[in-house]
Amino acid sequence: HVQLVESGGGSVQAGGSLRLSCAGTGIHLSSAFCVGWFRQVPGKEREGVASIRPGATTTAYASSVRGRFSIWQDNGENTLYLQMNNLKPEDTSTYVCAWSSRTFGGRCPYLNTDYGYWGQGTQVTVS
Repeated sequence: HVQLVESGGGSVQAGGSLRLSCAGTGIHLSSAFCVGWFRQVPGKEREGVASIRPGATTTAYASSVRGRFSIWQDNGENTLYLQMNNLKPEDTSTYVCAWSSRTFGGRCPYLNTDYGYWGQGTQVTVS
């Protein structure tokens, strides 16, 4: 049974920072082809925020967060991270991690939403 559990969300003032974590059970990062962070607000489509291929260094970011957010993984802890700096009110959203064993035609980083495994999300509020 695969489970992804996010943590680290909260309420911060504009300019502040948060670090999100996504811990996996039932699947290991080393067996995932691609992993990523997404965010969604009610009434809007889910947006790809950042993605990385486990074991590789190439990353991709949405233009709205590039230079402020960083994604990385820790295989030993089987955890995916998202460091968010200089947060803005428009970053307010539910942040969800996603892992995939699908190869997406060899494409990773990958910011589309057709991942196989999703967490429940963690709320980030920036005021």
